[in-house]
Amino acid sequence: MIIQTELTHFIELFQLPFMQRALIGGILTGIMGGILGSFTILRQLSFFSDALGHSALLGISIGYLLGLNPSLVLLPFVVILALFVSYLLERTRLWTDALLNIISSSSMAIAIITLSFVGQYKGGLDNLLFGDILAIQEMDLVLSGLLLSVSIVYIGLTLRTQMLLTVDESLAIARGVSVSTHRMVFIVLLSLVVGISIKGIGVLLVSAFVVIPACAAQLLSRTFTNYVMISVGLGVLSAVFGMVISAWFNLPSGPSIVATQLVIFLTAMVLPRLHSLAH
Repeated sequence: MIIQTELTHFIELFQLPFMQRALIGGILTGIMGGILGSFTILRQLSFFSDALGHSALLGISIGYLLGLNPSLVLLPFVVILALFVSYLLERTRLWTDALLNIISSSSMAIAIITLSFVGQYKGGLDNLLFGDILAIQEMDLVLSGLLLSVSIVYIGLTLRTQMLLTVDESLAIARGVSVSTHRMVFIVLLSLVVGISIKGIGVLLVSAFVVIPACAAQLLSRTFTNYVMISVGLGVLSAVFGMVISAWFNLPSGPSIVATQLVIFLTAMVLPRLHSLAH
């Protein structure tokens, strides 16, 4: 009887509009994270996405400071920041991880200082750091849908070029591929995916949201195409199951999704070994 009551309550919960928006938002961002994340880890840009996520808090604080919707300020901010960081990486002799560490740490420090001076900010720092997918609005879904469409079209039309750039950049240059242009477009798309995922996942966890499904997919796939498809599937699966766990046990959504991704990753590590032992 208790189980039936809980199940009825759970079903009723997902009939609420804000839960439906959260579920759709999780699926859309899971697909985007899976597509771009598969290329991100192979191009060793995982720390780049981590730095973007941490630095995005500064964009949010600027939005609060100007009295604007932080989501509208965040997207152009992360794009400009990504292009600026890319420029610095090409023009300076500093180690990549050192430069990204400076940018992410200093951005977060300035952001927290800024938030302390914003009168309308009520201290919901946990929602910014760890996400609140239940706060997703219809406009966020529209932006996610548009960004997903652009990402699919771009990756689909340039798939062979993207594979070549990922596997052998020098060969791509020799074949006349405009490496700088493709790198810039990919970085812009990655920054937008990070920016739009922050509301649901949070600035501290968004990099894991992009990276973990792709890492799990790499353990389970043998071809590049399967790798990308599995990455997308695991991104969606973790978003949906994370949402279900969050709703069922009344847990924070962002950490629940990332924890689900961790379980999937650990399972992906164990499965090949179990298969080899069985044979």
